[in-house]
Amino acid sequence: MIQFAAPCLFGLEAPLAEELRALGARDVNAENGRVLFSGDEATLARANIRCRFAERIEVVIGSFEAHTFDQLFEHTKSYHWEQWIGKTDAFPVKGYSLNSDLHSVRDCQAIIKKAIVQELKEKYGLSWFEETGCVYQVSFSILKNRVTLMLDTSGVGLHKRGYRPANNAAPIKETLAAALCSFARLQGYHTLYDPMCGSGTIAIEGALLANNIAPGKNRTFAAQKWRQIPSGVWLREKEAAIADEKPSSEFRCFASDVDRRSVELASGNARRAEMDRYIRFCAADIRDFRPNSEKGTVIVNPPYGERLADEKTARELSRVMGALFERRPGWSYNIITADEDFEKVFGRRADKRRKLYNGMIKCQYYMYYK
Repeated sequence: MIQFAAPCLFGLEAPLAEELRALGARDVNAENGRVLFSGDEATLARANIRCRFAERIEVVIGSFEAHTFDQLFEHTKSYHWEQWIGKTDAFPVKGYSLNSDLHSVRDCQAIIKKAIVQELKEKYGLSWFEETGCVYQVSFSILKNRVTLMLDTSGVGLHKRGYRPANNAAPIKETLAAALCSFARLQGYHTLYDPMCGSGTIAIEGALLANNIAPGKNRTFAAQKWRQIPSGVWLREKEAAIADEKPSSEFRCFASDVDRRSVELASGNARRAEMDRYIRFCAADIRDFRPNSEKGTVIVNPPYGERLADEKTARELSRVMGALFERRPGWSYNIITADEDFEKVFGRRADKRRKLYNGMIKCQYYMYYK
């Protein structure tokens, strides 16, 4: 059984833990900013291909307490790194330290690298390592003097699905957009609206979710080159993910933005994601938002003070949404914003709200469905 860690944006721990359990992960335990779990090689591949909310999937090598560089070195050296890293493999080191005695990240990187090299020297009988082979990215976290050592299996972050090579000024992360759709309980028979779509991320992630399409099915992962993971595992998991897709003939999405360039960008992203058949894009001001379906799910990431718009403009958009998003049977409205006075400006209290982070910006997700 392999131990794993899945880092995520703050606020997404619970849905990620639920997602991992549904994927067959064992010993699932949510912590601040990550979820720990266990499984086999198939679990590793499945989580990379199917997880919507994780930033990456990492193998946990070990965890220990360290207050000095000597302790960091000795503990790191005590693990059997040769079980993963071969004689010619590359093993760069990166990580972070928070609220710990060992606060210099650069020094921690050097000590961890030195300890791994020393352990491998003893096991392989080599004096130096060329590091020209497969990459095993070593990562570490040090939080309140607790060190966790890991190997990154994902490579490029899982939020990079591969459909968004270019972005507008302030894109929302794909993992957060997927979570917004999940929190809004988006289903395959719904009609989704995003009247401030930007680069189209919410619309695309909504279409992927509504059709149960694995977000990572069209990309590659670092561990696909690892000799410990048979290539057949990745093939089987990808085939299983495709077999579980549920194409919907009912799902529709209408996405618009006042900026024509953003609309063109979003349309291109949707084509690359192969979701363009479900989404209709157009250039339009939110003030002209007049949906004509009987029911609908509206999800919006409007520009706000800390993002793109000045505070006055952001507040005006909130007032516009309050007037347009009227109570109607079969409709829900979901808005993420950093404005703590949003409900007051919008005109009514949300039926539910969740604290989330858009990058480093603390936000609230306001949900109206009654």
